Amino acid sequence: MKNVLTSLAVAAAVLTAPAAHAADKLLLKTPIAFSTALPGLGTPIPRVADQLDLMSGGTLKMKVYEPGKLVDPFEILDAVSTGKINSGYTTAGYWAGKIPASPLFSAVPFGPEAGEYMAWLYYGNGMSLYQEMYDQAGYNVHVLPCAIIAPETSGWFAKEINTPADLEGLKMRFFGLGGKVMQKLGVATSLLPGGEIFPALEKGAIDATEFSMPAIDARLGFHKLVKYNYFPGWHQQATVFELMINKDVWNEATEQHQAIITNACKASMADSFAEGEALQFNAMIDNVENNGVEIKQWSDEMLATFEATWDAVAEEEAANNEFFAKVLADLNDFRDGYSLWKENAFLPRK
Repeated sequence: MKNVLTSLAVAAAVLTAPAAHAADKLLLKTPIAFSTALPGLGTPIPRVADQLDLMSGGTLKMKVYEPGKLVDPFEILDAVSTGKINSGYTTAGYWAGKIPASPLFSAVPFGPEAGEYMAWLYYGNGMSLYQEMYDQAGYNVHVLPCAIIAPETSGWFAKEINTPADLEGLKMRFFGLGGKVMQKLGVATSLLPGGEIFPALEKGAIDATEFSMPAIDARLGFHKLVKYNYFPGWHQQATVFELMINKDVWNEATEQHQAIITNACKASMADSFAEGEALQFNAMIDNVENNGVEIKQWSDEMLATFEATWDAVAEEEAANNEFFAKVLADLNDFRDGYSLWKENAFLPRK
């Protein structure tokens, strides 16, 4: 009798397991803001998709849609929030017109480098503030940092920029809070998706642009039209990219799937940072030796101008938006503490 009961129990488990297993399956349909052909910018998310499938044993999958194939890049937040799609991969700085504090979770002028940014996000108050930002603004999303890159170039120009006066009247593609700095310095800025920048330069709709790191910019061909590439990227010393999941979908997911997604994104933060750091010097060499590019460094005068203007922008933004002020104050408090470690532990720059 005992053997019969045991056999029946095993048979029942086998029969019921597929139904329970099927109920736990999740497919994330994920439109992205950056082409997967762009190294460090678009390449991280397909690797995340592969890991989700592998770590879950096939019960958790992600289908990645190239920019504009399912949802336009600047529509991803609304589409995820309303449930039109259940996830999206982008960067928070794209929502500045909707949520003033959002660029602080993307890139901060004269802000933290990648290690410090991650320290604030994961072991400071960054993650709780990040989610609070979307909740407070009424967006039904769960957010996870899912990639990070180190400094970008500061821009591509058709002529040398030696003084602040040289910026006046330029039309330039510029991202995030750095764009507000440039506006104060007399630049007419626009935020174009990556695929639209080269045609805009070619047609003269813009005179100059910034976009990303040298290896990424190389794929977009800016060097064919503008030859002066400026460093350092004062406006984006590090840039964070986000995976947003509709909150209802997230809450209904199993704890296992939530843990797999969370940890796959954490792993992607390290992987994307390493990828970005590995690719830049060869791209810079190629630009100089084969593309006629001149690598330029901002003068101390120009950097001081950018920083003073950023301080003014930050003060204005904080005065105009209470949550921006809250996030900026928390980030600055963390950075004040971190500076003790940074100034003592790291070798001075030569």
